[in-house]
Amino acid sequence: MSEQNAEQKVWFITGAGRGLGTSIAQAALAAGHAVVATGRNPDKVTQAVGENERLLAVRLDVTDPAEAETAVAGALDRFGRIDVLVNNAGNFNAGFFEEMTPQDFRAQIETTFFGPLNVTRAALPTMRSQRSGTVIVISSTAGLAGGEFQTAYAASKFGVEGWAESLAPEVAPFGIRVMLVEPGFFRTELLTPASTRYAESTIPDYAERNRQTVEAWRSMDGRQSGDPAKLADALIRLAESDDPPLRFPAGADAVEAFEARAGLLQEWAAANRDLSSHLGYDEA
Repeated sequence: MSEQNAEQKVWFITGAGRGLGTSIAQAALAAGHAVVATGRNPDKVTQAVGENERLLAVRLDVTDPAEAETAVAGALDRFGRIDVLVNNAGNFNAGFFEEMTPQDFRAQIETTFFGPLNVTRAALPTMRSQRSGTVIVISSTAGLAGGEFQTAYAASKFGVEGWAESLAPEVAPFGIRVMLVEPGFFRTELLTPASTRYAESTIPDYAERNRQTVEAWRSMDGRQSGDPAKLADALIRLAESDDPPLRFPAGADAVEAFEARAGLLQEWAAANRDLSSHLGYDEA
């Protein structure tokens, strides 16, 4: 176990071999912290993040609970604790619901819903024994508002939002904080062929919309407005704060999405208020 000063924390980051995960690992190291950076290929993780004596690269497929346990054990063997867990690993299985295979739909849920559950389940006993820790869940504005071509992805993100919000009060008595991060469009690798899988166009009724939607998504790759390095720095700052928010909208477009959703909820609440409010038993 390497020596740690009082200010140094141990960050455990999933999906650190590329994109936002790499940026978060680099930001945590630059802030003086120790980092356990995980991915399916530890060599690629080290290559992406850069050699550092405070870096431990560990193999982890987040869909495998046994690998999550092993990765956490490796982190504890090296550093003795885990202070910040960042559930970042993800992919994007896109397509119209009728054209998505059940296998692809389930694969999305396994990675971006059950993945964070597997890793958090493995890390919580340590955080509980420490009576401290921060669990960061990288969600998406798709976890606030669904949209066409995102049925599987939004389902996983809506699920992870409900799980994390419910987890927060369960672990708060042990000094553990939970923070959901809802990024808008950031110039990560989520829309690259390595991370995105488009459903095959198989139904004529959807054919033209499928073609147009795939073309639009592909054209956005590498042109997103958000800077992953700035988001990573923001997460370091929030994790070090005394009272991190339960939800953090990441990016100006995310703030707009929050405000739009809040407005829609108000509209829906008011639209049939009288009908909604008179559905109880008429007591004698």
